[in-house]
Amino acid sequence: MTPADLSRTVLHAVRRAVDEDALRAPVPARVRVERTRPGGSGDYACAVALQLAGPAALPALEVARILRERVAAEPGVGRVEITGPGFLSFTLDAPAESDRAVLAAVREQGIAYGHGDALRDEIHQLHHVREVRAAVTAHTVRRLLVAQGARGRTTCEQAPDPDWVRLGVTVDAHGTPPTPLTEIRPVPAGATAGELLERLGPDAARWGLLRAAGHDRAALGPELLVQGEANPLFRVRYAHARARALTRGAAALGFTAEAAPYGESSTEPAAHGASSTEPAGASPAAQAANAAPAPYDRAARPLLDLIADHPGVLLAGARHRAPDRVARQLEAVAHAFFDFHDSCPPLPAGDEKPSAAHRARLAIAEAAGTVLAGGLSLLGIRAPEHL
Repeated sequence: MTPADLSRTVLHAVRRAVDEDALRAPVPARVRVERTRPGGSGDYACAVALQLAGPAALPALEVARILRERVAAEPGVGRVEITGPGFLSFTLDAPAESDRAVLAAVREQGIAYGHGDALRDEIHQLHHVREVRAAVTAHTVRRLLVAQGARGRTTCEQAPDPDWVRLGVTVDAHGTPPTPLTEIRPVPAGATAGELLERLGPDAARWGLLRAAGHDRAALGPELLVQGEANPLFRVRYAHARARALTRGAAALGFTAEAAPYGESSTEPAAHGASSTEPAGASPAAQAANAAPAPYDRAARPLLDLIADHPGVLLAGARHRAPDRVARQLEAVAHAFFDFHDSCPPLPAGDEKPSAAHRARLAIAEAAGTVLAGGLSLLGIRAPEHL
């Protein structure tokens, strides 16, 4: 079960409770679930009971109990707890099944993974001044909104700078709008589009303009062109290129990705640098337990969580008109990808034969590459397959 699946499950529970007259409150358009913070209970949590308590004229704890009964019986949900004043905390059943569902969704949807229709009934008209950072930000926010099903339009106070086209920016109209529109007004870049293109090129310029939050000054120095780990843009694009290289390497070795659980065993390769803890001469039962497939290795957990959270990040970026959230998400995915890659190599080494573990690791790596490519595309930045 993905976070989007869980959100729909909780929303369905609310609708059922209303239909059964157990809850008298308007059904919300959507339910927001978030990954539980460190130290919290369960995998995900939501505050829908607190939202509905007022309209339902019931204590939040009572609303939470009504919803818990209906969510707990749903497939994929292992446990539902009520915490604090009425938060619902969810522990998903069979993590490996949930992981496979996420990886299957990425494989099926490709770079459109994370796009949706949560904002399908919304129309956004974005207006900005004749300044390059405002123009790039408004253009990117519109792309994020459209990816979530909204309709969007961008206008500029004056005729657009012709150099904006080289940055991939288009404007639907210019002039003073007859009614107030949503203003996109980040801290100015302090340089023109032409100057940035000459110094940085389109990809580095767009990353520099979008990476910082709108209220912060954009970093637009030569560090954006450094081919090294200290440059977040290089690291993100290198992670994508490396993921694509793994696919090519696996094809040359005659195997493909397969999203399936794996673990250390006598028949599967252990994580890089790990060794078996089963003593020699162990009983057949112990050896069988050691050889049985286990959920994905713990080194994959941060990366799998980030991939699962990606749709929520894209939706939040659209709702808050904050493309910097997407950029930071891509940085986190790239960092987790390299940690995973180094701990659990997706390709066999030396005389090692491709195994189920390699196929499973490759599936995670490919999903990370797809997430990176899709995120860069929404930011208007190329994701080359070779660096």
